[in-house]
Amino acid sequence: MTQSVVVQVGQCGNQVGCRFWDLALREHAAVNKKGIYDEALSSFFRNVDTRSGDNGPDIYKGKICSLKARALLIDMEEGVVNEILQGPLRDVFDSKQLITDVSGSGNNWAVGHKVYGCQYRENIVEKLRKAAEHCDCLQCFFIIHSMGGGTGSGLGTFVLNLLEEEFPEVYRFVTSVYPSGEDDVITSPYNSVLAMKELNEHADCVLPIENESLFEIVNKIHQMINSGKLGSTVKQNSLVTSSAGSAKILQEKPFDAMNNIVANLLLNLTSSARFEGSLNMDLNEISMNLVPFPRLHYLVSSLTPLYTLADVNVPSRRLDQMFSDAFSRDHQLIQADPKHSLYLACALLVRGNVQVSDMRRNIERLKPSLHFVSWNQEGWKTGLCSVPPVGHSHSLLALANNTCVKPTFIELKDRFMKLYKKKAHLHHYLQIDGMEQSCFSEAISSLSDLIEEYNELDAARGGPRIDPSRLKIAV
Repeated sequence: MTQSVVVQVGQCGNQVGCRFWDLALREHAAVNKKGIYDEALSSFFRNVDTRSGDNGPDIYKGKICSLKARALLIDMEEGVVNEILQGPLRDVFDSKQLITDVSGSGNNWAVGHKVYGCQYRENIVEKLRKAAEHCDCLQCFFIIHSMGGGTGSGLGTFVLNLLEEEFPEVYRFVTSVYPSGEDDVITSPYNSVLAMKELNEHADCVLPIENESLFEIVNKIHQMINSGKLGSTVKQNSLVTSSAGSAKILQEKPFDAMNNIVANLLLNLTSSARFEGSLNMDLNEISMNLVPFPRLHYLVSSLTPLYTLADVNVPSRRLDQMFSDAFSRDHQLIQADPKHSLYLACALLVRGNVQVSDMRRNIERLKPSLHFVSWNQEGWKTGLCSVPPVGHSHSLLALANNTCVKPTFIELKDRFMKLYKKKAHLHHYLQIDGMEQSCFSEAISSLSDLIEEYNELDAARGGPRIDPSRLKIAV
């Protein structure tokens, strides 16, 4: 069994991370009735003997003593991390896994990346090495962060660079939450584009997620509950409704439900690493099979069912319907339509009592309506994990390397240019040591190049593959 370490950075990263650890523990508890520390648990948790002090030895066999998440929690405002430490998950982390400050990054990428990056570099490296030493076979780092704020975008991408320097052999999966157009952080387009350059250069796979899509999904669940459609009800004290057990909360503070959806994505993505299955898919296989060009590593994710842990009493989706859902606009975690764009490759991760023949049948059924690039017509990767999510008989996560991400990046570029043309708020960045105007021009140029690469793929769609011209050898 391999292990992975989660690095959650900034307010958004830590809130999503908190939901992930909560749901992962519930998932393992539902399967692991005897409380034995097994290989499934070891992939994301250590079993520590706390009787000999905080830093007791790891126990590899037998009863669970004290589970500690393989995680590093970083935030330059301590509010969210303190909340986690006072909440039900407090025993899953110890103080050696935390790096916090009090003043925050002021929604400024340069403060997170340049100021706090330099200040905390040694501390972050030391804690990452400690986490790595506790793993027998470290396979993957998961970074969870947002693109719009200062700490998530700036320090989050600084950590990504550190991981490449310190652990070049270990895969780097990044879950990045992109701000919506109506974001209340005025500088979020700057932060997002500066962060994009780092993601382009240093990540193996990025799962972009848009706040807008999450918000719409949560509203749909809310409407479904209120209309009483399909006999759907929300269970008391359900996670969808946060702690108050009232669906009204969704309207006022949708973040809990939105964060649940992202956490659910990570649960399904890592299910093969955590549980047995007839067709297990390694995390490195996702990168290997879905990323044909190093910079085009942005994977659009869709999820069905979208709610977690039987929060909503809705009859299970029929299997075939679930496959159709995964390719529809409503289930994408970014505002995109993969069906009408070009696929470079696609992975389907199914959980539950599903046969390989069911998967093949559905792929054959959907194939004619999907446009795959001419040189990768069979670009499907499938995984089958036999343990379903709690409260469901089966679930499906689809990861598509698809040119439909392009509009998200174009919109981001447009929002950046609106500010940049007026040089609005630029002085807040340029007064930071090591931050120059060239950082902005390089970042927007990196984003424009990425958009152009997608344009070239779209232009060649349907036609013969245009091979790069070869060197002419003089005879």
